[in-house]
Amino acid sequence: MTIFHVAKNGADQNNGQEQSPLLTINRAVQLATPGDSVIVHEGTYREWVNPLRGGEPGKMITYQSAKDAHVIIKGSEVVDQIEELGHGIWKMMIDNQQFGHFNPFAFPLSGDWLEQPNGRHAGTVYINGQALFEAADYNELATGIPTTKVREYITQKVVERPNAQWNKYKWYAEVNDHQTVIYLNCHELNVNKQMVEISVRKFCFYPKKPGLNYIKIAGFEMAQAATNWAPPTAEQEGLIGVNWSKGWVIENNDIHDAKCCGISLGSVPLAKAKQNRFASRHDRPGYQYQIETMFEAYNKHWDKTHIGSHIIRNNRIHDCGQAGIIGFLGGIFSTISDNHLYNIGTRYEFGGWEIAALKLHAPIDVKIEHNLIDHCTLGTWLDWQAQGTRLCRNTYVDNLRDLLLEVNHGPFLVDDNVLLSEEAINEFSQGGAYVNNLIGGKVVIQSVLNRTTPYHQPHSTKLKGYACIYGGDDRYFNNLFVGQVGMANVNQQIGTSIYDGSPTSMKSFIAAIEQRLPGDIELFETIRQPAYINHNCYLGGAQAFSEEAENIQLEKWDAQVKVTVDQSKAVLQINIPKDVINFSVPVQNTKSLGRVRLADAIFDDRDGTELCMTEGIDEDVHSAKRVVGPFAQLKQGINRIVLF
Repeated sequence: MTIFHVAKNGADQNNGQEQSPLLTINRAVQLATPGDSVIVHEGTYREWVNPLRGGEPGKMITYQSAKDAHVIIKGSEVVDQIEELGHGIWKMMIDNQQFGHFNPFAFPLSGDWLEQPNGRHAGTVYINGQALFEAADYNELATGIPTTKVREYITQKVVERPNAQWNKYKWYAEVNDHQTVIYLNCHELNVNKQMVEISVRKFCFYPKKPGLNYIKIAGFEMAQAATNWAPPTAEQEGLIGVNWSKGWVIENNDIHDAKCCGISLGSVPLAKAKQNRFASRHDRPGYQYQIETMFEAYNKHWDKTHIGSHIIRNNRIHDCGQAGIIGFLGGIFSTISDNHLYNIGTRYEFGGWEIAALKLHAPIDVKIEHNLIDHCTLGTWLDWQAQGTRLCRNTYVDNLRDLLLEVNHGPFLVDDNVLLSEEAINEFSQGGAYVNNLIGGKVVIQSVLNRTTPYHQPHSTKLKGYACIYGGDDRYFNNLFVGQVGMANVNQQIGTSIYDGSPTSMKSFIAAIEQRLPGDIELFETIRQPAYINHNCYLGGAQAFSEEAENIQLEKWDAQVKVTVDQSKAVLQINIPKDVINFSVPVQNTKSLGRVRLADAIFDDRDGTELCMTEGIDEDVHSAKRVVGPFAQLKQGINRIVLF
């Protein structure tokens, strides 16, 4: 094993030893072979790190910052020749040769399901590290009127942009064959006394060649990459990306200010002619092209042996326009844990259907554990083929929405989470289990009868069948629902009453089908699937399922729920009544959760062993009984619990 050193006082002609370091990380890339490490020392490195080789099992290639060093990899360059035009307007003239083959200021964002591009480009201007907003034209730039409130595309809610004091600072670019002219309206700022950067590269760390396995990236700050919109039917660009590979470890990094996506677990490599075909052709639904993309993946070794099993842990991921972590097919069997994701999709410069802190398609056997996700447009969006997927011990707070589960058939497990945003669960799926959660937002369910999506053999990418979403076949056990005292209209959607009218067993479901025979598909479209709901607590007016056998309902109890997020620490305050402490509920397990109807599969661990839900956010449970919610220890009265 060889260790190569990179330092700002090095030279690429050196041998890379500690006393003779290299100057660029990409020179170390050329030298590193399986088992080698690249140690990068203090400083800012403005380069696209493009690995040429991967590691091997037990012999990763490691890229990491030196001990106690602050190492930054940026997709931007500094601009120091800036002309003042007056009235707060400044002008930068950039020779296009500085951009090489890619000029982000000439590249409009585009792709499938980008419904509201607003003319935005991949490029961004930064002043003292803060991204400025792009103006639609020179007139908008010159007026300098800040846009503090906008309408979020999917929910259509009017929301406020963060960092309101920066909304008035804008840029606008005009590009010709030879130069790019960027105008700034910085009002009272003397731009020549600030640090001005412009994004010039798509990536900070991304292999151009797919299939480079077993690479580790640790301890860096990476920022300011001009990534394009990343739908599942195209190359999913990320500031960091694994590009259709296996066994990467991305840990202890600070990842921010990607135009679109921070970390990409990626989609199957596609020829340019096969990317974004819905947006470019409009001849078939994007859904159809997504199906074809999945079949393309089978021709490129989409299985556990070759793809996925990545570890994404202990990172700060923030201030990205589309997603903190994204992936279609490429993230299978991965673990995403102990990350703090915030301010994702909250600049609202563009709108579409792929925006979330965590946006994963086909997260087969993916474990999403103990992450803090706050102040995002959407916390986690599991879209298609969430089978064997587990979300546990995560904290969601101050998002527009926490969870969206779209056209999945299960089994997927949501346990021991804190879900406290206005909309906690949006489920357009079936076959889910919600166990031991603290839920303080709306629960929405919906059938989807106009799209059939795949389900698989357990713990495998092998196809088993297709089905539409009938809704239901869900389990809610041992959850603590918290409503808003006196807010009847809000509380109608907090809790499990949305399942009223559902059968409570497979036996009664089948009996309802048999009563309507003869028939076939149409019978299943009109009869609700079972709902298995028991042992939940409902405080402050949250509403219970009408057929729930054992529960506690305290309509007027004010739980005084509050979560304080400071830096990367989250602390919960909650007021617990004596009745909840005394309501002992059984620990749930693989046997008690049963089998989902469509995929005909059980809720087991991804290694095939049985589950026993004894985990808590605070500590594990060591008995066959526990209190409701995600905590092993609760006391009567005010509790203060460190969540993250």
